[in-house]
Amino acid sequence: IKGGERMVRTFVDSSDLRSVGYANTVLEIEFNSGGIYQYFDVPYQVYIALISAPSHGKYFHQYIKNHYAYRKVA
Repeated sequence: IKGGERMVRTFVDSSDLRSVGYANTVLEIEFNSGGIYQYFDVPYQVYIALISAPSHGKYFHQYIKNHYAYRKVA
C-alpha cells in the first residue's frame, strides 16, 4: 500500500476485530478498540484463514500478533 492509498476492509463479526483488509502481502486490521494496524509480509493463506476462522480474534492472537512486523496507521 502506497502512501495515501486506502485499503478496502471487510467487516467481521468479532468482539475484538472490526474489519480486515489485505493487499500485496499487507494485512490491515481495524480493532473494535479503535486502532488500525498493518501487518507486513503476511501470506494470502493467513488472510483467508483469518477471515474463515470461527473466532477471528483467537486466530489473530494465535497466528498473527507477535508473528509479523506491523505499524499503527490510525
